Amino acid sequence: MRITLPALCAALMLPVALAAQQMTMPMPASPKVGDVAPDFTLAAGTRSGVSAKPVSLSGLRGQTVVIAFYPKQRSGGCTIQMQHYRDAYERIFQGGKGVTLLAISTDSVKDIASWAADSSFQWTFLSDVNKEAGMKYATAGKSRYENRVVFVVAPNGRISFVMNPFNEIDPTSYEVLTRAINEAKGMTGP
Repeated sequence: MRITLPALCAALMLPVALAAQQMTMPMPASPKVGDVAPDFTLAAGTRSGVSAKPVSLSGLRGQTVVIAFYPKQRSGGCTIQMQHYRDAYERIFQGGKGVTLLAISTDSVKDIASWAADSSFQWTFLSDVNKEAGMKYATAGKSRYENRVVFVVAPNGRISFVMNPFNEIDPTSYEVLTRAINEAKGMTGP
């Protein structure tokens, strides 16, 4: 079998062309209001430590779930956001009665559990180190961090609200989120 130089060059360039195509492929579109929320299962941490069981979104069906993607624990903007959530937890998240807050970043589960304990955060943090959830929700940034986006999932499992980006330094962002949670609580049908 005789291999020509053009055939050899083409064969050698194919892997490079495929790799370039994969690098430029667009990320999946972000779920929109009315879409069924994509399921995920991630390692969890709370102020009590690393959870023995991972958390699956599908296991929370019947509750209103707030999914708050954020870039990095203990960073300036993320600290502002999470401290506001903590300080207004009763008002925004109704003290966790029928509302579950899941804060998601690419930080390790040990780091997020430590931050939750140090700051007395009342909700569950999820570790998305492989960007599994970030890819499904189109929040996985080009760097190793997630983008700051908030989704509200109604008890029927459908997305009822999206704030992209969530502006953690604007007080009206928290007011809008509170209204969206209150509206979502009544959405129980298909």
